Amino acid sequence: MKHTLTLLTALLLVPLRLSALDYPYVTAEPQKTGWPLTAEERAYITQKAEHDRRPGCEANKHLPQLWPVVPSAGFFGGDAWLKLHEAHVKTVHENKGPIDVLLVGDSITIQWGDSWKKHFPNYKAVNIGIGGDKTQNVLWRLDHGGVDGLQPKAIVLMIGNNNMFFTPETGIEAAAKGVQMCLANLREKFPDARIIVAKILPAHVPGNRFYEDIKKTNAALDLLKLDSAPQVQVLDLWADFTNVDGTLKKDLFTPDNIHLSPAGYGVYATRLKPVLQRFLSK
Repeated sequence: MKHTLTLLTALLLVPLRLSALDYPYVTAEPQKTGWPLTAEERAYITQKAEHDRRPGCEANKHLPQLWPVVPSAGFFGGDAWLKLHEAHVKTVHENKGPIDVLLVGDSITIQWGDSWKKHFPNYKAVNIGIGGDKTQNVLWRLDHGGVDGLQPKAIVLMIGNNNMFFTPETGIEAAAKGVQMCLANLREKFPDARIIVAKILPAHVPGNRFYEDIKKTNAALDLLKLDSAPQVQVLDLWADFTNVDGTLKKDLFTPDNIHLSPAGYGVYATRLKPVLQRFLSK
């Protein structure tokens, strides 16, 4: 009895580790969570292209509606994508403990660069954006050491642009639910953090399938009511980056009509700043 009580006391003193989310599909991936990677997991994600690891592949099923909501490592060929993730893990380990802001997303996030330093010089921030990432890639990174040990006061999530390449197969609702799943993952890992979910920025031109699917996905996000929790705020930047006729404000974008110019990051910062100030003052 005494031994049992001693063991129970010891267990109570160990910080509880939040479990991974219950995703809607269990893939054949050998290591679902954790860092460092096992040799088996490393081989699985570097020797198989992402499309060969999608939900259903192991059973010869085509389940595109599940792609955005089930974790999957990215793939640029070989271990190129994994090396980017590993670099972020190293940065995260070097900044363990309290930070002001965690930035999560794709190329638009990682390209904050000098613009972040210019507009937010006094915030301690960690940026884990990776170009080309989709919601499913962010989910994998969050579950495999991507944020371990951090204690962010505020989180800025902007993801979903690259999911638009696949909406003809996945559908719009699945893309929106991928954003929702990323938010759920972050809320589980950081229940005390305030989270800003920036809706997907416009890209290309009105009438373009990519442009129209972004609009539809943002509308689907509204239906999910992501900001029903008081610690979450949705930031809609669409009107800041488009003209009255819906066309992009060219000076805010690079020539590819997707990524932001320094002026574009300035507009983003202007909208973001008061929200961060309010969140970080609490």
